[in-house]
Amino acid sequence: MTATREQADEFLAALDGETIEDYITRGLAHLWVHTQQYNDLAKPDAFKVFVKGEGIWLTDMKGRRFIDCMSGLWVVNVGHGRTELADVAAEQMRELSYVSTFSFATRPGVDLATKLADLLPPSLNKVYFANSGSEAVETAIRMAKQYHYNRGDKKRYKVIARRGSYHGMTAGALSVNSAAYTNRAPFEPLVPGAVFVDGINCYRCPYEKRYPECNTFCARHIEAAIQSERPETIAAFIAEPISIANSNWIPNDDYWPTIRALCDKYGILLIADEVINGFGRTGKWFASQHWAFEPDLLTMAKGLSSGYLPIAGVAVSDRVVDAFVGDRAATFSGGITFGTHPVSCAVALANVKIIEREGLVENAARQGEHILGRLRELQERHPSVGDVRGRGLLIAVETVKNRETKQPFSEADGWADKLSEALTRRGVLVRGGNQINIAPPLVISRDEADDLVDRLDDSLSEAESALGMA
Repeated sequence: MTATREQADEFLAALDGETIEDYITRGLAHLWVHTQQYNDLAKPDAFKVFVKGEGIWLTDMKGRRFIDCMSGLWVVNVGHGRTELADVAAEQMRELSYVSTFSFATRPGVDLATKLADLLPPSLNKVYFANSGSEAVETAIRMAKQYHYNRGDKKRYKVIARRGSYHGMTAGALSVNSAAYTNRAPFEPLVPGAVFVDGINCYRCPYEKRYPECNTFCARHIEAAIQSERPETIAAFIAEPISIANSNWIPNDDYWPTIRALCDKYGILLIADEVINGFGRTGKWFASQHWAFEPDLLTMAKGLSSGYLPIAGVAVSDRVVDAFVGDRAATFSGGITFGTHPVSCAVALANVKIIEREGLVENAARQGEHILGRLRELQERHPSVGDVRGRGLLIAVETVKNRETKQPFSEADGWADKLSEALTRRGVLVRGGNQINIAPPLVISRDEADDLVDRLDDSLSEAESALGMA
């Protein structure tokens, strides 16, 4: 047992009710918890303080263990408690903690970029590092616009995005972000030029069509938006290969080739947002590899370091890079102070090597297929489960009030609260609602996978019973 874990255990052992209550009181008073309403956090036992993590498990200050069913937020791919990564960070800090990345390079930065080039699609050979997924998306959008500007297409400023997708919260990223749970209204007007088109939803097709008879109409229909907006004004198309916020639909085999062909036809850069999808989450290193299409830019974060330190990046294709080579006016504008941070790069490189060494990409594919099979069996027994879908350990269960009509639960039904409470009591940390995301760390074992599904099964039964559905 390492010193860090010993300290966590000693800390837990020393805690008493008064100490725990003090942390909760000070936390509510001084810590702004992201995306959460204070009134909700102030409810009994709502403000949880976590002190320890190991594998797929998290332990809170009260000593309760929970399955981290969402890997934080699709982040902790190699699992919690990796002391190897802590050791790498400490060693790099002792050697070189920081140097200006506006003008200079470090060994970890070069080594990480080189390793990623080996894993990425063949045409993506250069990586621009940032700190978060939002920054990566923001950078990719700016890069796409300047690419066209450098080539003389100075009217190309619009970005096509899919309705319902999530791409981040900085100003540029929020402009192409239309996830249902994102409140854009307080920040409007946002960066101009966002054009929204429908995404994939074969369960509730906005065009009331059925696959394969539809011939992937949702992808082909995007051409109408391109023509309406005028192709000479469009810089990029951005989308996640598999969009969690957009109902976690797995595209059919011709969806992405159709999008790639449209972008090529009209000279539009294709940005694959792999912030959530990447680093083994879907059973491939990158989700775009499932359909063998190569984007012009690929954003990454989250699983790049498994959350052990902040880091993100934009992988750039050779043809895009070429547009920035020449005189100084062609140089990509702007920099990020902590981008390519040597400690973050060193930890990310070690994280990638763990994923590779332990076969976690392959494990995600195996365990994901097993979990999907178990969930489909569960679907037959639960009237609240409308659909189950996913790839690797990027899985979603869509719950419905009426399976025949596909009617979703409303806020007034209280389903989300009842299901979340049932899951929490059974030691599962996940958002319970109309979509339940199943995305545990890639280190999950078969026994742990079965344990997770069993807990979900029992929780669904409890919530259905409370609503008179059982």
